[in-house]
Amino acid sequence: MRPSGAAQVAGVAGWPISHSLSPRLMAAWIEAAGLDAIYAPFAIGPEGAEEAFKVLAKTGLTGLNITLPHKEIALKIADSSSDAAKAVGAANLLTFKDGKSCADNTDVAGFLSSLEEGGADPAYDPASGPALVLGAGGAARAIVYALKLAGCPEIILSNRTESRATALAEEMAINCSILPWDRRDEGLEQANLVINTTSLGLKGQNDLVMDWDQASQSCVVVDIVYTPLETGFLKAAAGRGLKTIDGLGMLIGQARPSFEAFFGVPSDDQLDVRALLETVLRHKS
Repeated sequence: MRPSGAAQVAGVAGWPISHSLSPRLMAAWIEAAGLDAIYAPFAIGPEGAEEAFKVLAKTGLTGLNITLPHKEIALKIADSSSDAAKAVGAANLLTFKDGKSCADNTDVAGFLSSLEEGGADPAYDPASGPALVLGAGGAARAIVYALKLAGCPEIILSNRTESRATALAEEMAINCSILPWDRRDEGLEQANLVINTTSLGLKGQNDLVMDWDQASQSCVVVDIVYTPLETGFLKAAAGRGLKTIDGLGMLIGQARPSFEAFFGVPSDDQLDVRALLETVLRHKS
C-alpha cells in the first residue's frame, strides 16, 4: 500500500549510506505485512551525528538502524540502553518514543544467525576453536561479544590502532591475544574462524588482503561487508578452498528484531529476502 500522511517512519543512518540494502529489505517486509510505513536512508556525517540523532528522536520517527561509523555514538547519546548494547558498548538500533531514544544491539543475534545459516554443513559452532577478528569498531564489539556468549575458546584481535583492540579485549574480559595489523596473517595459523569487521572492501575498494596460504583448510571466513556480495577478501579465501560466509546473513539477522521494534509486527519468515537482495546486488554490479 502507498504510505499515507499517518505512516510510521523509520530508517537507517550512516556515512556513507548509499550502498545500504536495508531500505530494500525493510520495504519488502513492509509490503508483505501491508503496513502504512516508510523506511528511508539518512546520510549523516560524523561531525554532526550526535546532534542529528537527538533531533531525529523528536521528529516522530519510530527509530533508526545505525551503521558505520556511528554505533558507539548512538549508544552515547541514548536516554536508555538495553543490556546487550551496554555489554557491547555500541548500538545498531535506536528506537524513539516521546522524544526519548533507547539503544539496543541486534548485531549480536544477527552475527550468530549468519553462522547458523551461512551454508556450512554442519552449521559453524563458535565453540569449536579460536577466532581471528579483524577490526575493533562497533561491529567488532558486537561480534566479539557474540563469540564470547557462544563459547569461543580464544579470540585473536588485530586492528590498525592496536590500543583499540587492547581496550576491547579488556572491556570484554575474554581470552584474547592481540596482533599488530601488519602481522595479522600470523593469526591464520590457529584460527578456525576469521571475520572481517572493517569497512575494507566496501563497494569493491581497498580490499583487505590476507595470506590465505597460512590458513587451515577447515577455516571458515566471514565478511560483514555485503556490497559487493563477494568481496576481494572472500574471493581470495574461496580461491584457496576455504568456506566463506558473506554479509547478507548478518544484515538480515539483525534486521528482523529491528523491524518488529519499529513497526510492532514480526517480519515475514516466508519471504525470500536473501534472493531479493542478491538480485539487487547483481543489478548494481
